[in-house]
Amino acid sequence: SQETCVPSDYTGEATSEQFALFEGSTIPVPAALHAQKEKQQTSVLGESADSRWIEVDLSEQKLRAWDGSELFLETLVSTGLPWSPTPTGEFRIWIKLRATKMEGGSGKYYYYLPNVPYVMYFNKGYGLHGTYWHNDFGKPHSHGCVNLPTPVAERLYYWVGPVLSDGKGSTRSSPENPGTKVVVHE
Repeated sequence: SQETCVPSDYTGEATSEQFALFEGSTIPVPAALHAQKEKQQTSVLGESADSRWIEVDLSEQKLRAWDGSELFLETLVSTGLPWSPTPTGEFRIWIKLRATKMEGGSGKYYYYLPNVPYVMYFNKGYGLHGTYWHNDFGKPHSHGCVNLPTPVAERLYYWVGPVLSDGKGSTRSSPENPGTKVVVHE
């Protein structure tokens, strides 16, 4: 399958671009996405990030974030369309970006999306991220990524590993700072 959610850079920094293109429509980029408001991500001593994991249920178009057997959050999502499906399997978040530009597709499915917020890549160019260009959650709508309502993506971004360093807009996982497990299933 074709990977189409690949970022233009890995800095995590927002740009000042005002407009996005999605499926033939020009969409304003929300002004709030231009501001780099970095929260501090904290991890509590003795708290195990290993107990946290994300479930993406393609048949229900839902994401559930679990801390062990306790549900942290549940939301409707939009996953990949039939010709650009979201990959199934068990993965780990390998990089988090506060914002990045995504561009791809062709013809009526072309998109140019600056400042895609709260991006958490889990399998090469496939990721979980906030979405400002549609509110059509609960049915497939993406080019392979898992589209989330932006406020939910923000909560998830600061909850999952790898943990961000103070003031940073991006971080990669490492053996010392592992990414949270993501399980995608039908």
